[in-house]
Amino acid sequence: MCKSCFRVSPSHPTPMMADLPSSRVMEAKAFCHTGVDYAGPFKITLVRKRGHHSQKAYICLFVCLTTKAIHIELASDLSTDSFLAAFKRFISRRGPVSFMYSDNGTNFVGAKAQLDEMYKLLVSNNFISAWNDELTKYRIIWKMIPPRAPHFGGLWESNIKSVKTHLNRVIGAQILTYEEMLTVLNQIECLMNSRPLCLLSADPNPEILTPAHFLMSTPLQYLPASELSANQMSLTNRKALLDGLVNSYWRKWRLEYLHTLQVRQKWCTSDNPVKVGTVVLIHQDDIPPLRWPLGVIQEVYPGADNIIRVALVKTKSGFLKRPVVKLYPLPLE
Repeated sequence: MCKSCFRVSPSHPTPMMADLPSSRVMEAKAFCHTGVDYAGPFKITLVRKRGHHSQKAYICLFVCLTTKAIHIELASDLSTDSFLAAFKRFISRRGPVSFMYSDNGTNFVGAKAQLDEMYKLLVSNNFISAWNDELTKYRIIWKMIPPRAPHFGGLWESNIKSVKTHLNRVIGAQILTYEEMLTVLNQIECLMNSRPLCLLSADPNPEILTPAHFLMSTPLQYLPASELSANQMSLTNRKALLDGLVNSYWRKWRLEYLHTLQVRQKWCTSDNPVKVGTVVLIHQDDIPPLRWPLGVIQEVYPGADNIIRVALVKTKSGFLKRPVVKLYPLPLE
């Protein structure tokens, strides 16, 4: 193939990746810079009684652009009053906000049919007027990303994808009540705010920094959701059913998140090889929610091709020998 095939036309220059916006790198209070997005619809019922029909409900997700903490609200319908009520609940629990970021309404044009209702809400005069009045009251600046540019809102788009994708998988055809859905969403919020961001220190017993540190000044330790067998998760045992949904979500989302720490651009080259002293998350099956097993690599075992595929890891409970594919290095800062 000739070299001219790879030439970049002057009229179509290759786009360069820009620096992160100031809202992502400057020190600020949690949720000072907040992105907001919707997910749904999901089927719920207000009460579990005979004759009551299901109805649509939506997830309103608020993401802190600085700390990556999330806040989830459940909107019973897609109306201006419902969104403003969710926004007021968010402000009341998370404190004042200075900047709000959201998709431009035209992003929904040409999307799936179920997003048409969201588009109509965002471009309606009633919504724009009421939303502007609310922003003025709290002295909040609202910034919208350019039309048809979802990558500008990558932080909240990725969180919306995680919540919606795995929630659809674990709920399936189940129809939860409003209270049950709210209970599950609050626990999912807790799970996602427990994810490791980086190391707090490189001590012999390392600790990790999570979004929960910015919200509560302490890590989340335990989530009361017991492991249940399939025959226990019946429609008549609602508590067992909800615990099963949360545990299932934890397993799916946790594995997805761990894989993001082992991204390789090419299989033919070694990317971020582990070495002695590296702090890693250890993949273990069937661990309870909010547990992120940590260890420090003590020794590595190169193969005949001098590629490291096995390592000895020191943990709080002893030493473990694990394949490198089950170890996820954490960034130092």
